[in-house]
Amino acid sequence: MIISKTPLRMSFAGGGTDFADFYRKYYGAVLSTTINKYVYISVNKRFTKRVRVGYSEIEDVHNVDDIKHNLVREALKLTGITTSTDIVYTSDLLPASEGSGLGSSSSLLVGTLNAIHAYKGEYSSPEVLAKKSCQIEIDILKSPIGKQDQYAAAYGGLNFIKFNPDESVFVEPIILKKTTKNELENNLLLFYTGTHTRSDIVLCEQKSKIGTNLEILNHMVHLAEELKDSLRNSDLTKFGSILNQNWEYKKKLSTQVSTSVIDKYYQKAMDAGALGGKILGSGGGGFLLFYCEDKNKQKLRDALSELEELPFCFEPQGSRIIYIGD
Repeated sequence: MIISKTPLRMSFAGGGTDFADFYRKYYGAVLSTTINKYVYISVNKRFTKRVRVGYSEIEDVHNVDDIKHNLVREALKLTGITTSTDIVYTSDLLPASEGSGLGSSSSLLVGTLNAIHAYKGEYSSPEVLAKKSCQIEIDILKSPIGKQDQYAAAYGGLNFIKFNPDESVFVEPIILKKTTKNELENNLLLFYTGTHTRSDIVLCEQKSKIGTNLEILNHMVHLAEELKDSLRNSDLTKFGSILNQNWEYKKKLSTQVSTSVIDKYYQKAMDAGALGGKILGSGGGGFLLFYCEDKNKQKLRDALSELEELPFCFEPQGSRIIYIGD
């Protein structure tokens, strides 16, 4: 049996510039981190010739092509596993199908590929895992998504990720002073809105509007670069301000990014002393993230008391194999 452990991610700025329709004209950039919430994939050999996939449903099939879970199906096909295999998926948070805004689908796929390659006795580098995941989600399944989630899950850590017109991707780790890292972690608060993200709707609209949103997206690239500089200069007040600026731009990418309910909670948080924030992922639901200085954190929690807070910390590692057994 093989078990992989793959972190979820939160993106701070630049989301949307990782679409090929944009970065092939200019270049895209995001700043994101992985967190200590995970997707676990176990792969084991079966006595029978059938393939079984376990998640919120149980699929037991003779032919890999009959698997309904599209990510697992295409991962098996790409890696050449067609028989006598059992794959089980679990997550610390919501199932990938329910949409948290934390990149769970890509974490699931990266973790599945990592576990399958280990099951075959093969090592896959973070770059290979990210590239294969992009191939499946974007090229094979034609999902209206960008490339940031796959690279974040594969590499792990706090990174500035640049997407180049020639399809190369540069992952640049952000090295912080220990005191800055601790303060940043301490001042980031995460709340669940109670509704799932609507990524299929939001991203389809967002992708269709890239041509008219080029100026906005270029601004978002520059904000990701400014965010990188603010962290390296330990200027967390500016970090909070940039989060807010990025949110204002993000809302312009699609009419579905925010809702009246999200706007209400966001304004409550800002009135309570948050310096900035954003909805994570594509939008429409999922988790709201805020940067709030320590002196105002309890006031913010009181203002959002009807929402469930999710404690977290940064995760420095990407997808990894945590168990190899007979």
